[in-house]
Formats: sequence, C-alpha cells, structure tokens
Amino acid sequence: MAREFSRTQRVAEQLQRDLAQLIQQEVKDPRLGLVTVNDAKISKDLSYADIYVTVMGKEETEEEIATTVQILNRASGFLRGRVAKLIKMRTVPQLRFHYDSSVSRGNYLSSLINKAVSEDRQRGTDSDSEQGDD
Repeated sequence: MAREFSRTQRVAEQLQRDLAQLIQQEVKDPRLGLVTVNDAKISKDLSYADIYVTVMGKEETEEEIATTVQILNRASGFLRGRVAKLIKMRTVPQLRFHYDSSVSRGNYLSSLINKAVSEDRQRGTDSDSEQGDD
C-alpha cells in the first residue's frame, strides 16, 4: 500500500516550491544572495511554517547568514500574501525563516573525509618507499 501523505506534508511541499520561486523572483533586496529553500515544516494546526534556507554564492559568514534570514523574516508578510494568492487555503501559515546549516556542515565533513583519505594515501606511499629501501 502506498504511503499516504498528510495534509501538512502536502501543504509544506507546495509552500516550499512556491516560496523558492517567490524569493528568487519577487524579493528585490540587493543584499540577498542566492537563497535555496531546503525544507518547510508546518505546525499541525497550519498556523506557523518554519522555512529552512541556505545561502549560496557569497561567503557564508555569520553576518551574511544573519542578514539574509533577517531580510527574509522582514519580507515574510509580503511573501505570505503572495503565497495566499497561489495556494487556495482558508488561512496561510505565518512564515518564520531559519538558516539550515546541514549543507555547510555536510560540505565541512566531506572536506575532512577527503583530507583524511589523502593523508592516508600519503602515509601509504611513504611507508611503501621506506620498505623498498630496506
């Protein structure tokens, strides 16, 4: 039997798609970099939506991230109004934007793994050359 999706999951997916487009096309703040909407989590009563975003392109400093989240939270009323026109619902959830550090954390862990693998290879070639000298 196919897994059924709850209404909150369907609304969250639609909200994520619509917000990704709206942020890219409608928010005209020059300080805003390339924003990717990673996830949307909606409360059971559909009153609040936590939107998780990442910032690409610019340096991901704490200041840049804070500025981006602040811009999006200030534009949340505008975005909510635009979403209301796209999604036919009685009430549209309040939008709260948060930075999603999972992508940057994944990149950091990947770089650590690559560094460890290259160091292991280097040690392997060093020990092979030492054994060959004996």
